[in-house]
Amino acid sequence: MSTVDRRILKSQQAIKKAFIELMSEKNFDQITIQDISDRANVGRRTIYHHYLDKFDLLDKLIEEHINELRKLCRSASEMDFIDANLIWFEYFERNFLFFSTMLKSKGASAFRSQFLEFVMEELSVDVNINEGGNQGLSKEVVLRFFGSAVVGVVESYFTKDIPDPPQVVAEQLGLLLDRNL
Repeated sequence: MSTVDRRILKSQQAIKKAFIELMSEKNFDQITIQDISDRANVGRRTIYHHYLDKFDLLDKLIEEHINELRKLCRSASEMDFIDANLIWFEYFERNFLFFSTMLKSKGASAFRSQFLEFVMEELSVDVNINEGGNQGLSKEVVLRFFGSAVVGVVESYFTKDIPDPPQVVAEQLGLLLDRNL
């Protein structure tokens, strides 16, 4: 990796970090490119070089984390829900500020809906409506039900409505999914 590549990566990381910090402090609508520029200690031009505007920055951040979660799902495809959830919650912990901000912030409803769609997509391979407890049910209803449940539990974890450690939440969520899908 060249020095220029490292500088670009460092600038992008500073911009993303500054943006997430600002979103945790104030409403998305109140954040300006100047705020991000000041916090990241980069010029406004640098931000516009990488992103069209703050909406593009938010979209790219969300996409980046959803893609990382997708990779984790691929690597955990042979695991049961408990072990796979532990991997997810470890990732949530490493990126706590991002996820807690996205799930608490009113300006981040885009994240919640994309996260729900992603969870439903990942669960779709495990839903069986031809036999077992979900026999005869609509696959869409089953996916929305369990997808909403997973997103709700993750949200409650980040808002501290569920005070348990991440391992406990991951294991219990995994047990519920294993029992019901």
